[in-house]
Amino acid sequence: MQARVARYGWPHTRAGARRSSSDAAAPGGAGAYRFGMPRTGSIRRRQAGVLLVGATEPEVGSWLHAAGHATRSVGGAEAALAALGEEPADLVIADREPNGLDVAGVCVALREDPRLGSAWLLAITTPARGGISDVGADDYLHRPFTRVQLLARARTGLRAVHQRSDDALLRSLMATVPGAIYRSAWHAGHRLELITDEIERISGYPADNFIASTRRTLMSIIHPDDRERVMREVATAVDDEHPFSQEYRIVRADGEVRWILDRGQLVTGHGGRLWMDGVIFDITERREAEEALRRREIEAARTAELRASRARIVAAADAARRKIERDLHDGAQQRLVALALDVQVARARLAEEPEAAGPFLERLARELSETSAELRELARGIHPAVLTERGLRPAIEALAGRAPVPVEVAGDAVERLSPTLEITAYFTVSEALANVAKYARATHATVRLEKDDGALVVEVRDDGVGGARAGVGSGLSGLADRVGACDGTLTVVSPPGEGTLVRATLPLG
Repeated sequence: MQARVARYGWPHTRAGARRSSSDAAAPGGAGAYRFGMPRTGSIRRRQAGVLLVGATEPEVGSWLHAAGHATRSVGGAEAALAALGEEPADLVIADREPNGLDVAGVCVALREDPRLGSAWLLAITTPARGGISDVGADDYLHRPFTRVQLLARARTGLRAVHQRSDDALLRSLMATVPGAIYRSAWHAGHRLELITDEIERISGYPADNFIASTRRTLMSIIHPDDRERVMREVATAVDDEHPFSQEYRIVRADGEVRWILDRGQLVTGHGGRLWMDGVIFDITERREAEEALRRREIEAARTAELRASRARIVAAADAARRKIERDLHDGAQQRLVALALDVQVARARLAEEPEAAGPFLERLARELSETSAELRELARGIHPAVLTERGLRPAIEALAGRAPVPVEVAGDAVERLSPTLEITAYFTVSEALANVAKYARATHATVRLEKDDGALVVEVRDDGVGGARAGVGSGLSGLADRVGACDGTLTVVSPPGEGTLVRATLPLG
């Protein structure tokens, strides 16, 4: 990774860290704003530490202290190294030792010791001593100098140290963050100027495929169905001048579709240049876990609803059974008991008054016929014989014929289905037509049977007052339970004043 990073201006040596003081001091210069670092002071740092070594002018320490720097002073190189061992410094300002090493010797002694660390070494010398190559420092300051010159060189050094620290931090993040860090040049067709090797694990394409390529960009691997949304959300973030965070799909080199999280920010530069700096993470496993959790929640809710539905069906069956018992007891059973008594009376009359038995027997025959019709009607409510013998459509046509309002039966001619589907469809129509008769105040109704995409669709529509609801405790609620027991769905559309549509969809499988 270091070789690839170095191609794009990442310093790895002290010489690589040098740049002109005008570049470092310029507002918004490269040191202040590289790879998405903000131009303003949103990065908080500790107070800079400055170590003065040797016979520097007395006022130097006061100048630095007044500028807000934590300053320490020591007499020579050995004392400086001991002080650096106790507490590191960001900037070391070196001068000659009193009665000892000259400034070059001090710089060499400091440079050769690891305790100097990444501190910026500023040498105070004279023009006769030459440049920084003679003394081994990062920068130098000639005597005589002013307060402004000293502070300007100090700022240059501290900014360089901070840049080194930022570069080291970013290199560390690029090596350890479990995502692909990137910089994309939007002003140059989204070409990638920088991307870490993690992109190969995520996308299946090596990082080298992306660098400075117009064909292979991050945009090119986004799933075609997600590109428009991604561009729209990024554009919104740009307009709001906010970072963005979004999830979308990519298509890997092997064709596999993966989910990623992309977090980034647009960065503007001189001359209208525009970069996107960010990092992408593979979140496919997280998305799959969330989807599995949603499926489990849906399945749990469906199971709970099925249990509740079955409980309501059992309760409705119990109520229907008690109603049948009452109807038999109060109706046909009482009439049969009365007929049994009348038969005994008829037998006595036939023995005593044969001529008077004829009208009595005729009345018994009428009573038996009415009782038989009552039992047939009761049986039709339990399971219509015509449904068993002839099928669904004839049974529904029979229902329509008994309805108090004109009913048209339309749709496909449906062949014989499973008994469960036929009885469910039949009672759907029966209950819907009963509601039409009781509440709709309709003048006409239509029943339609159709097959659609592997399901039987049953519709009952009327031109009544509307306002029907499949609330708990209503006939339509019980009907929804019956349809749900067949893995079907029941919908009721009933706007006030516009009639009612009851639609049941029953899977044929």
